[in-house]
Amino acid sequence: MSTPRGEGLPGPPRRDDRSPAPGEEGIRTAAAASGVRASLESSPWAPLRQRMFAWLWVGVLISGMGTWMQTLGAQWLLVDSPNAAAVVALVQVANTLPVMVLSVPAGVLADSFDKRWLLFAVQVYFLLAGASLLVLTLAGHMPPSLLLVFTLLLGVGAAVQLPAWQASTPELVPRHQIRSAARLEMVGVNVSRAAGPALAGLVIAQFGVAAVFALNALSVIPLGIALLFWHRRPSRATSARERFWPALRAGGRYAWHDTDVRRVLLRLAVFLLPASALWALLPLVATRLLGVGAGGYGVMFAALGLGAIAGALVLGRVRRVLSTNATLTAAGLLMATTLLALVVVQGFAAALLILVAAGLAWTTTISTLVGELQLFLPGWVMARGMAIWTMVFTGCQALGAVLWGLVANQVDLFATFVVTAVLAAAAAGTGLIWRVPDASADALDPLAYWGEARVALTPDPSVGPVQIAVTYTVAPEREPQWLDAMGEMRRSRLRSGATRWELYRDAEHRDRFVEQFWVSTWEEHLRQHEGRLTARDQAIEQLALSFSDPPATAVHLLPP
Repeated sequence: MSTPRGEGLPGPPRRDDRSPAPGEEGIRTAAAASGVRASLESSPWAPLRQRMFAWLWVGVLISGMGTWMQTLGAQWLLVDSPNAAAVVALVQVANTLPVMVLSVPAGVLADSFDKRWLLFAVQVYFLLAGASLLVLTLAGHMPPSLLLVFTLLLGVGAAVQLPAWQASTPELVPRHQIRSAARLEMVGVNVSRAAGPALAGLVIAQFGVAAVFALNALSVIPLGIALLFWHRRPSRATSARERFWPALRAGGRYAWHDTDVRRVLLRLAVFLLPASALWALLPLVATRLLGVGAGGYGVMFAALGLGAIAGALVLGRVRRVLSTNATLTAAGLLMATTLLALVVVQGFAAALLILVAAGLAWTTTISTLVGELQLFLPGWVMARGMAIWTMVFTGCQALGAVLWGLVANQVDLFATFVVTAVLAAAAAGTGLIWRVPDASADALDPLAYWGEARVALTPDPSVGPVQIAVTYTVAPEREPQWLDAMGEMRRSRLRSGATRWELYRDAEHRDRFVEQFWVSTWEEHLRQHEGRLTARDQAIEQLALSFSDPPATAVHLLPP
């Protein structure tokens, strides 16, 4: 960190000479918030006007359909094996376990390497794995254990692809289209989840399981071709690529110490845990409560997908009126209502309408949260943040499915859905405690406002820990406001790389304070200088520095 100088430091925030009339400040704040919401909204189809995003989105959609086809094909191939029920269930475990366990390390890779070529390498991996699966199946050498191994290997590829693709969206569309892009992602997920199994059933009936495996292998080709035409703008170069373990820890620190990111992840978890009962127990609702077979269950699944698409189409208009927090609360209450209505209201037609509403509530919540997260995260940690999102998403769905399955076995479906409805309503109420704010219209681009570190020697990059001490002189009457500003400063230091932060008062000088923060290595501290700070961090730091008279000074302390 360069030593702060007196010149260029802003003074205290400027105030209008005229005091606002009663209520005027609140009106201006509400109007400004509404303006920011409107500026970050666009047509639901606007991202598809970005040619590269459109081609990649179509490629991901086709690849997703192939994945669902492969899953159904693998399950179908195992239905006649010994212990079929347990083995078929393991197919879903083999699909999701790698995503849950490996998504965060994969996020480190996506932040460290070129996302375009990483995604292309994954498509080549999928093609080779899918072709091997096809050849061995045609040769009759595909026992259940080997099929599960291949399913696990394909899940590893999905774990690498997901954070890299999600982190690419902000690079492909303007900032004001990120929310619409997140909704289109949910449309794609639901279309592939509905169309993939339906198409797989038709193919298996006509040509057998091997044909499904062939189509899954071929489904990655459109995305691979689209990636070759993506002329990605290279990111700002830093001194060296981040090493794996420090990069992994840095991503976790950012997610923990950034209040907005942490609240998004908490709201995701408390929504998913009860809402996951809908997906886990829907087959039982179809067979036990509604008395329908596979065809009726497919129609129910389609109703969920229809609600998801409807949510993507109408949510933009809703968001021009409602804040992020209000939107999440409304969607959470709608989900709670549908969970209860599904076991209270009788009739197949009524259930379809309820599931349309449930699909709308699900998509509204998930797309709102993922869109805000992409707006909250700076580029240097985008993939790691999205990887943590993926881990929480898959983990909560898996935990919820197991939990509600056990509960339904002990009691009955009606009681289980009543409990989940109550918990979903309580989760919606957490908005009163964990409010998710509206994202700023300003992009979180890296801003190297510290300049070069001023040191008399050239430290080894691995030396550490590095201690930075900043001395402030603050008048007693301004101390409370300054301490509030330093609370934000603490979060800024910790999310950008500090492992520890302390603030001390000089016992010999009442108005003198020393801020100390530690960074694990000199290399890690240089990353703060070169690309981890944003305009938001600069505003926080300038506000804290503006209270110091004379200007604050900083020193670097290194191990001898």
